[in-house]
Amino acid sequence: MTKPIVADNKPKKVTLSKGEDYFFCTCGRSAKQPFCDGSHQGSAFQPKAFSPEKSGDFFLCACKHSAHIPFCDGTHKQFSSDDIGK
Repeated sequence: MTKPIVADNKPKKVTLSKGEDYFFCTCGRSAKQPFCDGSHQGSAFQPKAFSPEKSGDFFLCACKHSAHIPFCDGTHKQFSSDDIGK
């Protein structure tokens, strides 16, 4: 399986609502980061469906390499601005 594209080298802060369904982009191609817009079509990637247990602000992974997808775990620190889009 190919690796996802690094959409950004810092997380995306988003406000989420408890119990609502969200679809996280796992491929890195979406124009609606950090959420899926269907750009994965034709690839081996699928969006990650999730529903937060509480409402509030969250930091979602934009480098697409977190071990805790969709949430940021700091993995983005290994990527520079030159890695974005690759």
